[in-house]
Amino acid sequence: MSQAVIGQRHEIPDLHYLNNGHTIASWLLTKDHKRIAVLYLISVSFMFFVGGLAAALVRLELTSPHGQLFTSEQYNKLFSAHGIVMVFFFIIPAVPAVLGNFALPIMIGAKDLAFPRLNLLSWYLYVVGALIVLTSFILGGVDAGWTFYTPLSSIYSNTQISLCLVGLFLAGFSSIFTGVNFIATVHKMRAPGMTWFKLPHFVWANYATSLIIVLGTPVVAITLVLVILERTLKFGIFSPELGGDPVLFQHMFWFYSHPAVYIMILPAMGVISELVSCFSRRRLFGYEMVAFSTVAIAAIGFLVWGHHMFFSSQSVLQGIIFSLLTLIVAVPSAIKTFNWVLTMYKGSVVFTTPMIYVLGFIGLFLVGGLTGPYLGAVACDVHLTGTYFVVAHFHFIMVGGAIMGFLGGLHFWWPKMFGRMYSEFWGRLSALVVFIGFNFTFFPQFILGYLGMPRRYHYYYFAPEWQIYNILSSAGASVLAIGYLMPVFYLTASLIKGKPAGPNPWGATGLEWNKTSSPPDTHNFHEKIVVTEPPYNYDAISDNRDYRKMWGGEPLEWEKETV
Repeated sequence: MSQAVIGQRHEIPDLHYLNNGHTIASWLLTKDHKRIAVLYLISVSFMFFVGGLAAALVRLELTSPHGQLFTSEQYNKLFSAHGIVMVFFFIIPAVPAVLGNFALPIMIGAKDLAFPRLNLLSWYLYVVGALIVLTSFILGGVDAGWTFYTPLSSIYSNTQISLCLVGLFLAGFSSIFTGVNFIATVHKMRAPGMTWFKLPHFVWANYATSLIIVLGTPVVAITLVLVILERTLKFGIFSPELGGDPVLFQHMFWFYSHPAVYIMILPAMGVISELVSCFSRRRLFGYEMVAFSTVAIAAIGFLVWGHHMFFSSQSVLQGIIFSLLTLIVAVPSAIKTFNWVLTMYKGSVVFTTPMIYVLGFIGLFLVGGLTGPYLGAVACDVHLTGTYFVVAHFHFIMVGGAIMGFLGGLHFWWPKMFGRMYSEFWGRLSALVVFIGFNFTFFPQFILGYLGMPRRYHYYYFAPEWQIYNILSSAGASVLAIGYLMPVFYLTASLIKGKPAGPNPWGATGLEWNKTSSPPDTHNFHEKIVVTEPPYNYDAISDNRDYRKMWGGEPLEWEKETV
């Protein structure tokens, strides 16, 4: 499995999943997991730029202490739209729905997911949910933030919250169907010889994420339904005026929404494990511990939701327990980080575009992870909760982590998905621009939070000294936007004039690189797959030094003769 053939001139196969049917119906009615992944890629990319536009308007508004562009009500709707779109329609589905849908079945030797029709239905539910949410924005917007805290969202707000919650409810079922599909596929459709400890870490990560989705998403779905019932039928569930308890909403919402943080970051961690191993040319250090840490994060993640509620009516003892559990959940993440670094330390690192994204991920995730204990400690949280420190911490993990992982994985599997190579120069440059722009955008927000600027505030004329940090943050957002737009152009250009990638341009060891073409056949494999070697068996590849030359500026593999 791991004997990579490099240096050949490769042509794109005549028939593959992209050209096996050219009609619109062949795409909209497809049951091929790879085509569904492409549909998800288009959909989540569109929603990303919708959410990004809302964020850009927020940053423009905050450049002035008095606000120049929007009223307070319009500003509330803008940051609510940004959070709702980015969390529920981009960060949560991006890696599992796009990269997981495409790569997971091939990585375990399966011809498709266990339930192909259910997979297509999950995409339709995603699209319908997204359209309903966007309609709610057009018809009046939502002003309760992405957390929908009651009683604001239940009886006080006159915006289109009920319609928006219906869209989120449908999107939740899209996630559940994808999670069920992944779990069934990993359990029942692995190739002969593909034991649990021969699974790639990307599969481990998506499996653990699917467990969180299946166990947690029904809770938030029920919570959203209860809010709709309280808004429409005036049932007293969460609002004190009706005899309800608003803290109950927080318990139910965060029981899902803190594990949702790991839904966002665990698949990206799986991507990073794949990239670190490939571009360090060695087996991931501590394979078993990294796998166990993935499961540990999924398990412990369900026990820490109370740290969002230190200043609710929960007892001091509850706060202490949740604070301790919050610090414990950092341990498995630290295990992963140290193992990635040790893999690179003992490896032969090559700085391709995906590897640049890996280094960016580790740097940003490290800052986000080290600022987490400040918010998990009750005494520090007294000052920092509800400030821009929380905003910066969240974005360093979710945007700096999840999106860097997504972009790294997209650049890694792009040649496999479309059979074409992109420009390494532009790829590396965009990764650097994203990293620099991200730090300029969100690092000043740590200072703003420390100085006490509350999140979601429209005016800050009472503290004009905050303006310089907001201007720095908004300027950084402009750089970050350029970094995010660059891949749109050079990846699209690669589809037209990119050179054929060949089956294994990276010299990787996975089944997706060594047992199928680029792009893959509709049914993935032409032969029966039997796994006989351990994962990441780079010691069996004798031409690693040739890869260092190829990625260091010398002619790439499709321009060389057979080794």
